Amino acid sequence: MVLGYKDMLAEAESQVASVNVTEAAELLGSEEITLVDIRDIRELEREGLVPGSKHAPRGMLEFWIDPQSPYHKPWFAEDRTFVFYCASGWRSLLAAETAQRMGLKTASLRGGFTAWREAGQPVETRAPR
Repeated sequence: MVLGYKDMLAEAESQVASVNVTEAAELLGSEEITLVDIRDIRELEREGLVPGSKHAPRGMLEFWIDPQSPYHKPWFAEDRTFVFYCASGWRSLLAAETAQRMGLKTASLRGGFTAWREAGQPVETRAPR
């Protein structure tokens, strides 16, 4: 294997800003940021999500970001910083790097949703589909 996941994470870490739970909580509700949960829908239904965050499944991210895609989501075209999170912060770090390469202002939530929940921050539940 030429490039492993640890190499990819290290590279992304050097390119993408990260915020901790306290910083993210202070930004909640700000007009300048959008929190983006990239976890699988089953994770959201089982564990909840950060209140007010958007959901963008990791597998559709590039298609939802690109305005030329038939799957484009207009909220990705807003002039904001997109703070990505997943369960532990690995997937979201890679997603933030991808979104940044596609022209978005991005950051990643260090420690992900697990750190958010363990810090006692609010959690919004989502009904199963």
